[in-house]
Amino acid sequence: MASAVGKPAYLVGIDLGTTNTVVAYANAADAADAPAVIELFAIEQLVAPGEVGARPLLPSLRYHPAAGELAAGDLTLPWPQQDVAGVEHAVLGALARQLGAQVPGRLVASAKSWLSHANVDRQAPILPWGAAADVAKVSPVAASASYLAYVRAAWNHRFPDAPLAQQELVLTIPASFDEGARALTLEAARMAGLPALRLVEEPQAAFYDFLQRRRATLRADLADTRRILVCDVGGGTTDFSLIDVAFDDDGEPQLTRSSVGNHLILGGDNMDLALAHLVEARLAAGQEGGMKLSAARLSQLMERCRAAKELLLSADAPEKTTVTLLGAGSRLIGGSRSADVTREEVAAMVVDGFFPKVELGEVGRKGRAGIVEFGLPYAQDAAITRHLASFLQQHAGALPDTLLLNGGVFRADALARRLADTLAHWRGQPLTILHNDNPDVAVARGAVAYALARRGQAPRIGGGSPRSYFLVLGEAGKDHRAVCILPRGSASGEEIRLTERLFALRLGRPVRFHLASSIAETGTPPQLGDLVDLDAGDYLRLPPLASVLHARDGGNDKRDITVQLATVMTEVGTLEVHCVAEADASQRWLLEFQLRGEEEAPAETSTVPPRVKEAIEKIERIFGGKAQKVDAREVRQLRQHLERGLGGRESWDTPLLRHLFDALLLRARGRRRSAEHERAWLNLAGYCLRPGYGDALDPWRIEQLWAMFDTGVQHHKDSQVCAEWWTLWRRVAGGLSSEQQLRLLDDFAFNLQADAAQRGSRPVTLVNGSDDDMLRLGASLERIPGAYKAEVGAWLLKRLEKAGKKGEAADTNTLWALARVGARQPFHGSAHEVVDSAAVADWLQVLLALDWKKVEPAAFAATHLARMTGDRSRDIADDLRATILARLKAVGAPPLWQAMVSEVTQLDEANTKRMLGEALPPGLKLIN
Repeated sequence: MASAVGKPAYLVGIDLGTTNTVVAYANAADAADAPAVIELFAIEQLVAPGEVGARPLLPSLRYHPAAGELAAGDLTLPWPQQDVAGVEHAVLGALARQLGAQVPGRLVASAKSWLSHANVDRQAPILPWGAAADVAKVSPVAASASYLAYVRAAWNHRFPDAPLAQQELVLTIPASFDEGARALTLEAARMAGLPALRLVEEPQAAFYDFLQRRRATLRADLADTRRILVCDVGGGTTDFSLIDVAFDDDGEPQLTRSSVGNHLILGGDNMDLALAHLVEARLAAGQEGGMKLSAARLSQLMERCRAAKELLLSADAPEKTTVTLLGAGSRLIGGSRSADVTREEVAAMVVDGFFPKVELGEVGRKGRAGIVEFGLPYAQDAAITRHLASFLQQHAGALPDTLLLNGGVFRADALARRLADTLAHWRGQPLTILHNDNPDVAVARGAVAYALARRGQAPRIGGGSPRSYFLVLGEAGKDHRAVCILPRGSASGEEIRLTERLFALRLGRPVRFHLASSIAETGTPPQLGDLVDLDAGDYLRLPPLASVLHARDGGNDKRDITVQLATVMTEVGTLEVHCVAEADASQRWLLEFQLRGEEEAPAETSTVPPRVKEAIEKIERIFGGKAQKVDAREVRQLRQHLERGLGGRESWDTPLLRHLFDALLLRARGRRRSAEHERAWLNLAGYCLRPGYGDALDPWRIEQLWAMFDTGVQHHKDSQVCAEWWTLWRRVAGGLSSEQQLRLLDDFAFNLQADAAQRGSRPVTLVNGSDDDMLRLGASLERIPGAYKAEVGAWLLKRLEKAGKKGEAADTNTLWALARVGARQPFHGSAHEVVDSAAVADWLQVLLALDWKKVEPAAFAATHLARMTGDRSRDIADDLRATILARLKAVGAPPLWQAMVSEVTQLDEANTKRMLGEALPPGLKLIN
């Protein structure tokens, strides 16, 4: 069927799941005349090498084969397929699952869970997590895009006259996805060639599927229902939604989605992991020294355990099954090991471990120290029933009387019964259970039903925005107050303008706003303009909104302009915020969420000291455009003069520091007046922008500062100027991109390796640096690849070896740098860029040869190299960990150091200061 110009031929729903991707569709023309027939789209995919079969489920998996592993004919599809993620010969779908269960370390799984993991760069190539260096890697966004692009190619092959991009598309997402994860999902769709689509939340889609299937008997089905709980436990996430039911004068049910839950990385993957740990222990039984699998092998075992779980929880399950972990390489068969798992064991582990009997008053445990297997921060509390209790406590009104379950885990009757019994216990009476005939495909079918409802051809769920959104205020004394800019329940597509607050913004300069959201009902829901206390409720801080407002004509206009904020929950399903000129509403600027890089660390905003104006006047006097008679001594004493008015610089918090940096940046040209000017400017600028992030405008500040890098310093023969230059870049390294850090690494390498002839031809813009300058700089480059860090570490070990041969004590700075370079838990870098644990193990052997009682920094370095993260791809072997821990105890190392090696912990302020080389601004905390 061909698409008419401007009119889609089909309504298509895509469930981009953690475990499987499913597509359903309905004929758009037929839907207008009669109840639509929703069909599943059988996706052609490789089911064995060289064999293509159509399946309703496309496993959301990628396998990256080794060179020559598969013949060209093994990967032939009915259509030409180019991987949008850029990996040659990548395998997607059923065959990827089969190959991933046989070969460790080459399977990309759970990409969807990574989209909501804000502590890594979700657009960086980090998957498969923990894979070897020779395995191609892709970003979570690119992996998600590849599944959608595959669906697009398969659809276009079957319907060449109705390309998928021209159909009416609905893509499902977890209800708990925040604005950042939603924006990245849309970015993945754009990468896949599907730029125009709508988003619908998965629990809603599951309920739309029920409405469509039971349309003829809906009034009777819901006659005794007033509140429905939709519990959707997928492969990677758990979602709760409440839907309220009322009846109009004609007796027809009116449906309103009233509440959604917070994001939980908790689902089938966690169950598979728990079972894998059980099987791992059994495989190790009887083996000398035990056996702990690598991250890649554990991932392989998880795939085996997933299949065992599904078998043993099925309706006609056997008493037990055998889980076999194949050997590697030439020992593929001979090196295999097996363990039996019984039906009762799996039922007890999953039912009692993930759905324990709890009371309604219990609260889900929160914390940052949850399981981080494979780098993902799984929910600390695995009890889904306890999270459900917390969710229901947050929302006013009666307990739900009706339950709809979705997700493949609920194919197990024991899980469905336990959840229903728990809710019945809380209510004191049984619930109505709504039938879900096929949890694996209900969300995709429901996405099509949602498209029909939008056309008025099926029942529709109302409710508008599931969250209230707030603008965080920054006035003195109101640091934790926020004003409501979009009340919960606001209709999609209707713009709401906050008219009672005006903002004076300067064109050509960046502007940023901090937002928060809330799903909870505590008393009367806030209305537009209402003030709330962020410390008095369950509020989620969102990524900051930031933009640079340019004049309409694109000119260099720097005038101030008065604007209002306009907010809308778009028809697509995402939040949009505009600055609208008060004098001319046609002048609008879209603010965008900042999604790259590290999560902005929470900072305590405070009142800028009243004497900051005097401080800026002092900066103007030294560096301002108007030449003033200032002697060298006054320039050198600028910092002391600032401290007299503002207090010791250790007390300067982030807002004050950034005020001062902005003043220095505006007067950057003044640094070239003398060597004293340049030293003072570089020292203060680096100090005031450290650690390079922590304020929403810091990316813009880094961009302005980086523009000066290629010009170098004016007084390049002054050694102190050169030292301050490298100190500045070390201090702000946390805000630099990987490309910028690699550029610094080039200069690092030149300063260490260039011979006399090369140094003689050095460009004057390449600033000279001493070995100590380079040592501190190289240790701060956390965003360079782990292989480069390993080279830096090798250079540091040579320094230690050289000192040892001379009979000198190990250099404290060298040991500190080794701790930074090889740290298992980076401060600002992504965890995928740490040095390989095998290399770190070799470094630890060098440190063990030192006398830690005499050389305390060696113990400090060993602590950070052996620090436990819970992520097998980063952690050292257990026997080496035990050796390090025993040595730390023997030398009386601080209890925190011992805890860092034996369990997952966070650094205290003193250790953070020592690790970074100086203190962070007051109120700014690194999440590590």
